[in-house]
Amino acid sequence: MKAMLLTRPGATLECVELPSPRPGPGEIRLKVLACAVCRTDLHVIDGELPHPKLPLVLGHEIVGRVLEVGEGVTRFRVGDRVGVPWLGGACGTCRYCRRGQENLCESAIFTGYTRDGGFAEETLADARFCFPIPGRYGDAEATPLLCAGLIGWRTYAKAGANLERVGIYGFGAAAHLIAQVAIHQGKRIYAFTRPGDVAAQEFARRLGACWAGGSDEPPPEPLDAALIFAPVGELVPQALRATDKGGTVVCGGIHMSDIPSFPYRWLWEERTLTSVANLTRADGEAFMKLAAEVPLHPAVTCYPLTAANEAIADLRAGRVNGAAVLIP
Repeated sequence: MKAMLLTRPGATLECVELPSPRPGPGEIRLKVLACAVCRTDLHVIDGELPHPKLPLVLGHEIVGRVLEVGEGVTRFRVGDRVGVPWLGGACGTCRYCRRGQENLCESAIFTGYTRDGGFAEETLADARFCFPIPGRYGDAEATPLLCAGLIGWRTYAKAGANLERVGIYGFGAAAHLIAQVAIHQGKRIYAFTRPGDVAAQEFARRLGACWAGGSDEPPPEPLDAALIFAPVGELVPQALRATDKGGTVVCGGIHMSDIPSFPYRWLWEERTLTSVANLTRADGEAFMKLAAEVPLHPAVTCYPLTAANEAIADLRAGRVNGAAVLIP
């Protein structure tokens, strides 16, 4: 099978031929139909996430068709269309798993990071950590649901209930999906982009944002919550200043540059600053149920598998509205 392989941090991906994998107990073998490129992939390539499996097939937003099931698999059958997310396994026995926080498992396995992912024609996955894909979505448009959607959903949920005004910093794959969910629920969305990124601001307005501007601008009214998806630590103090009393700022990324110091008065009056780490299967089940009911419109730009390096460069340069998706 053809695969795009990372051999060392900082390297471009190499197109190679690998043997088709065989599923072990509890695993399924998938024909990859589509796989999105995520900013987490950039962090792995750049060496900002330590100790990846090397050589590595990246990719953790996978939509695939089951080709073969391993011993003990009863949840899926050959021919089923399934999604494979970032969380690829958890021990089930550590203190975090026992209290329902498998996203914090000390022995967690991550797709496209500590096990091979979807930048290939085929891949393996633990059947327990895969999800059925709602039928209303095509293969390519379903891919961002599996990380951008799931992480966006967990980030949004961490912001709390009774929200009216929600700010979103970094209007990319996760932001454009969760903005649609929030607007569907009647929230007012304020979109913050890179200063001068008129295209992203217009994209946000088309999706229904009531205001869009640069991240260096204050919103026209205080926010009840701010969701930060851009990996820029300088946005944290800015978001706190834009957030009303009792509001919450949630950092939704897996990596962020250093947060500069800020005066306590920006946090005072019961503002909350928190972060999101990974996802749980419960997150996936809840979000896929929502995605089946709410007509989301993922924006995708498709590339052939062999153009993975081009897709990565476009994502890095901010030339992609929504998600970049590889098609084998």
